[in-house]
Amino acid sequence: MSKRLEAHGVALDLPSGWDAEFSGVAPTAAQSLGGETFQPLVIHAGNFRLPADRGDFGSGAVEAMGTRGVLVCLLEYEPASAETELFKRSRLPRSIKVNDVAPHTLQRTIAGQAGTQVFCSEGGRAFCLYVVIGSYNRRSTLVPVANEVISSIAVSES
Repeated sequence: MSKRLEAHGVALDLPSGWDAEFSGVAPTAAQSLGGETFQPLVIHAGNFRLPADRGDFGSGAVEAMGTRGVLVCLLEYEPASAETELFKRSRLPRSIKVNDVAPHTLQRTIAGQAGTQVFCSEGGRAFCLYVVIGSYNRRSTLVPVANEVISSIAVSES
């Protein structure tokens, strides 16, 4: 049984046993855009209990996850970024492939773990989808677990 979570124009289904949090940066760190303050959305979803103290790309959580762990992070960037070369992919992927994950794509290498990172835009919004799995050797089992959440992501236009 899954639970639908929705905030700030992004929704996803959270499978049973998963933990998730939608958050933004502190107002003092928010970016000012022509008089408006943009507070980027950061979503962490894991099939393990997420520690309270985590970095945007899951630092703190990746150290706590075991070899069967999966962490899905979705980070939003300022809307103007959606028009840049880095975010030229026109849609969030709705799944990743087993061959997409590798140890060298991690923000910080942790022995045995692997991940993938995709920069893209959808609905005029710029995102990075960052996925970490607890064991590269178990990638054939863990990538489908990640895809349960990734396939359910829905984004509203900015």
